Amino acid sequence: MFDTFAALLDWFGIIVFATTGALVASRKQMDLVGFALLGTATGIGGGTIRDTLINALPVFWVREPAYLVTCVLVSCAVFFLAHIPQSRLKLLLWCDAVGMALFAVTGAEKALLAEAGPIVAVAMGVITATFGGIVRDVLGGESPIILSREVYVSAALGGAVIFVALALAGVAREYALAGGFLAALSIRAAALRWDWSLPRYRPRPGRTREEIDR
Repeated sequence: MFDTFAALLDWFGIIVFATTGALVASRKQMDLVGFALLGTATGIGGGTIRDTLINALPVFWVREPAYLVTCVLVSCAVFFLAHIPQSRLKLLLWCDAVGMALFAVTGAEKALLAEAGPIVAVAMGVITATFGGIVRDVLGGESPIILSREVYVSAALGGAVIFVALALAGVAREYALAGGFLAALSIRAAALRWDWSLPRYRPRPGRTREEIDR
């Protein structure tokens, strides 16, 4: 049950993130090769960095090229279907939220299976959930979403923390995965719905000479 459920989440995350990469390509009016490149880089980017850092080599898509083929096929499908949604940006944001939540828990889960500690597992969940989007935004000429004012990394962090905590507490892994996924998605969805953001740094005026002399 667990292996099937975890694999299902992982595959769904790959498909969703590949879709977001291809949607960015559609907004930039790229050709079919651009769609495939952006979709594939988004789908496998975070997992590639995760596997490299936890020394799970060769990385997952080298062991199972079906991941790579799926990203290309999904990207090509989006090339022909991207004109259908009325708002590609809105679709992109919600697909990205789902992909982020999925990868936050599956990335942490793979780190735990590689015998990483809980802190490292949480970090790998965040990396898996966010770095594919960074690659997508950089290649697509967009401002990386994690550097914007939106609640994004913190949503991935919350989902990964909840999954790891539940897993270490002995909760069945499928329920731990579901709990972490729902937490990350709920935080991100609420941020999109109500425009949540974390406090931002605001510059402060420098001290006057009189204040320094006191």
